[in-house]
Amino acid sequence: MSGRARLALCAWAATLMASCALLPLVDPATWILQAAVLLAVQTGVGAATRRVPLARPLTVAAQALVTLMLLTLVFARAQAVAGFVPGPEAFRHFADLLRQGADDIARYAVPAPLTSAGIRLMLIGGVLVIGLAVDTVAVTFRSAAPAGLPLLALYSVAAGLSDGGADWLWFLVAAAGYLMLLLAEGRERLSQWGRVFATVPRTPGRDSGAVAPVRTGRRIGAVALGIALAVPLALPAMNGGLLDGAGTGVGSGGGSGGTISAVNPLVSLRDSLNVDSDRQVLSLRTNSDDISNLYLRIVSLDDFDGSTWKPAKRHIEGVPDEFPTPAGLGADVRRTQILTRITAADWYAQDWLPMPYPPSGVEIDGKWRYEPVGMTLVGDHGQTTRGKTYLVKSLGVEPTAQQLAEAPEPSAELKREYTKLPDSVPAVVARTAREVTDGATSHYEQAVRLQDYFAVTGGFDYDTRVQVGTGPQAIARFLKDRQGFCVHFSFAMAAMARSLGIPARVAVGFAPGTPQADGSVSVGLKDAHAWPELYFEGVGWTRFEPTPNRGSAPSYTQTDTPGNSLPDVARPSQSAGASASAEPSASAGCGAEEKKLEACSSALPAGPTQKDDAGPPWYRIGGWALLGLLVVAVPLLPMVWRLRRRSVRLASAQHAASGGVEPDAGYAAEAVAGHVLAVWRELVDTAWDYGIVPDDALTPRKAAARIVRLGQLDPTAAESVHRVAGAVEQVLFAPRPQAVPGLPDAVHRMRAALRSRVGRTTRVRAVLAPRSAVRALWELTDRWTALKTRAADRWSTVPRRPSGQHTN
Repeated sequence: MSGRARLALCAWAATLMASCALLPLVDPATWILQAAVLLAVQTGVGAATRRVPLARPLTVAAQALVTLMLLTLVFARAQAVAGFVPGPEAFRHFADLLRQGADDIARYAVPAPLTSAGIRLMLIGGVLVIGLAVDTVAVTFRSAAPAGLPLLALYSVAAGLSDGGADWLWFLVAAAGYLMLLLAEGRERLSQWGRVFATVPRTPGRDSGAVAPVRTGRRIGAVALGIALAVPLALPAMNGGLLDGAGTGVGSGGGSGGTISAVNPLVSLRDSLNVDSDRQVLSLRTNSDDISNLYLRIVSLDDFDGSTWKPAKRHIEGVPDEFPTPAGLGADVRRTQILTRITAADWYAQDWLPMPYPPSGVEIDGKWRYEPVGMTLVGDHGQTTRGKTYLVKSLGVEPTAQQLAEAPEPSAELKREYTKLPDSVPAVVARTAREVTDGATSHYEQAVRLQDYFAVTGGFDYDTRVQVGTGPQAIARFLKDRQGFCVHFSFAMAAMARSLGIPARVAVGFAPGTPQADGSVSVGLKDAHAWPELYFEGVGWTRFEPTPNRGSAPSYTQTDTPGNSLPDVARPSQSAGASASAEPSASAGCGAEEKKLEACSSALPAGPTQKDDAGPPWYRIGGWALLGLLVVAVPLLPMVWRLRRRSVRLASAQHAASGGVEPDAGYAAEAVAGHVLAVWRELVDTAWDYGIVPDDALTPRKAAARIVRLGQLDPTAAESVHRVAGAVEQVLFAPRPQAVPGLPDAVHRMRAALRSRVGRTTRVRAVLAPRSAVRALWELTDRWTALKTRAADRWSTVPRRPSGQHTN
């Protein structure tokens, strides 16, 4: 293998190894096989064009064109011309896919499902773009060191989006690929110097001598990688380095301790509510007679920084067999035991386990950890809800309005933690809270009035198209505009409750789903929801529902409250026949018989959702890519063969001329003759390409005169043709052939003169479909004939056993 080919292979491998850092972001990781095949085609095109050779910009342009055609074949085949030639429709489709991919990135948690064509295009297209940059810099322009910049960019994007659990492994793989690329370039450069640094053979009793630089480079690289991984362990300021598994992520990998710092789950909530089709996320069966209170809680957000609510960093432990009694729940509060069996869709990969609150026990397979403050379960080391079926035992807590109104003050520690409000919170938040709750005699009555203000009396409109908003003024804008969705309502009510001294937090999960004809309940993307939870001593964390047209108002907020002057108002509720969708449900009051007849438009199937089409398998795409490459490459084979043949003929002649024919020059007379004759054949073939058919019966001198006459060449070009003919006669008939310098330049001058005297059609044909390329077929025919002749000769020399003779 040549040094340039080895460098191209290492560039392919380095890009692919750096791309491994993207594997944790998408599930399943089969996309990398498809990317490897397409990247190999791109690398092969670069190797072929460099071997022709083409100019460097043309090499890059050819690779970019083939890359675009490959992406078109894979992602926009229906919109392309002939399935792989991109047109306006294909580019519009690419733009749509990129927009879809950007939306899906914001919508899905890591790992995102590979069913998203937009995410697949971003992944594979990004790898191909990085691969083209690496191949261009390292191989085409022969500068491997700067090729580390695109590799670093690829790794940095992947590391910034991943959870950090195995960053050290992907760093090691990417760094090893880059090191391999540098060593390949160094080996190629050293090979051009000759055997200057060869390894000295070991001799007993003597020192081993010099060590080969490539071997030394490998050792230095291995030591450098080891230092990069190990040194941070000795530096406390660097948080344990890449090998520290407990600094981030879920759990510590052993024992029952560890901490978790969750990603804010509100990032994709608005997108879930705005999806075109309500995909089923969960399917559940429960023994509860009323599902209107069956909210599936994922995580609680208890850290408010003035801009948004986020999960606090919490201690986690092993999952207990029986969960402890929820904090603050007294023995005199009525409760019922509820059993719920939940099945997650096989595309829904959530780190946190959706459960009714408060849970008292969970039966689930896999690696899960328990966070006792929020009473939530979180996957450990990559564990997700994908395709999981689990049983949750929970408590149906049913406090009375009187119990909530008479609740004593919570502990000072709990109140201090859950009533904190940053100074950046606008004063309008506390002022509005005081105005709305003016005259209330208890925290419970204040909470009910806040709920009524948002859900009924305040004139607020539910609109999922409103932006979530950032910054301390987000709540103030919401209170002024009075438009938003569950995030705005829950954030605002929790902040206003804290301003009144009521401990509050925000819960994120799913509102009650839609009952199905078979008795199950379907929970879809549009059931994604956020709601506030307020703490009352003796009852614990209690749900409120300030969002209009969503979920159901708790029963303990609908009764008359002592001192409550607000009239009883019918509230939006989630009954057994209502759908918790982003808009008033069309299935309200829909009976089981109607659902069997599919008369309810919003009813979702009870079974698992159908998988999105992830596209054809990678091997089929690879086959189509190879077929498309052949369709493009085959018509260009004559041009490629001709360019390669011209390059070899003229380069060898130039090399021979620089060496001379002296005995110490190292060139035999036969070799000099061969190089000159190669130039003559190139001159004759060039004239043939431009319409002057060769005549092998003529001598070189007469053949040259014929080319000058038919080509109507000027004196300078004519002199160049006769000079080559004279060199041919000299090496054929002189007793001591001598190399003649400048013959390749003579051929170039003749070719330029011929190009200037022919029409555009002839010029294009001379490049794309040269007539002399037929020699390639003649050579193949000659080789096939020679091969058959050798095979026949060998077969004829095999001794044959005389007829009738047998062996024992």
